[in-house]
Amino acid sequence: MAVAGLARLVLGPGAVRARGAVAGSLPRRAGPGRAPRRLFSNRNILVELEEGAGVAVMKMKSLPVNSLSLDFLTEFSISLEKLENDRGCRGVILTSAVPKIFSAGLDIKEMCGKSVEHYAEFWRAVQEMWLKLYKSNMVTIAAINGNCPAGGCLMAVSCDYRIMAENPKYSIGLNETQLGIVAPFWFKDTMVNTIGHRATERSLQLGLLYSTSDALKIGIVDELVPEEKVLNAAAATMSQWLAIPDYARQISKSMMRKPTVDRLLTHRESDIQNFVSFVTRDSIQKSLQTYMERLKQRKG
Repeated sequence: MAVAGLARLVLGPGAVRARGAVAGSLPRRAGPGRAPRRLFSNRNILVELEEGAGVAVMKMKSLPVNSLSLDFLTEFSISLEKLENDRGCRGVILTSAVPKIFSAGLDIKEMCGKSVEHYAEFWRAVQEMWLKLYKSNMVTIAAINGNCPAGGCLMAVSCDYRIMAENPKYSIGLNETQLGIVAPFWFKDTMVNTIGHRATERSLQLGLLYSTSDALKIGIVDELVPEEKVLNAAAATMSQWLAIPDYARQISKSMMRKPTVDRLLTHRESDIQNFVSFVTRDSIQKSLQTYMERLKQRKG
């Protein structure tokens, strides 16, 4: 698949028209010299698959900051599963349709003032999102075109390769401790697998958000490009990865990631219980409410 074809996919006008698509539908488009495309969209995710390339672009489009709400997480997992089950799709570029933000991470509103049952359902959805992304057989590339804290960072480091816009106003990192929240073991494991143990320990304890240049140095991202070239760079990188035979690449990926995946699968229920126990503490609820009030004042 030529890089130019992928560039048409990630930058073409079809992405705008696709917002009106019916959720779950897969309309086909083809034009002169253009491979057929399949589109599907729901409230939070827009997907465009170019069949000739076998590559899909998933654009997160949940205003204002692509927060990982229960609805968002459910729709994300469904969209990714559709692509995973499509034999014609070999790779996914994950990016944002919202200016200046990749994803702000977990939706605090899902963790504050809700029932125990809701917290458990929400955390299971967070787990499911990570499992589907981290163990995907497809090539996954994060095209990070905005700020990427907390859960947004988790999504990015779960991909095979990360390209970030070189913008001094953007940052990336697992900053949960700054909000009084502890990143669970599988967040930690994913980060360790990306940047190593010592860098992860420091990052998690201090809740560090790295500038784009520092993120490149430490290895959270693999490449920095001008903001307007992020998707083109992702398309070029995808072509390189897809030049490798799928079976060999998939086995190698599984060999590296299976122990991390299996650890969560083994302890999934206890991880949910730990989250519910933690988030229902009075001190944590008070901390989250205070943070939400600060956000409201900032918006006001």
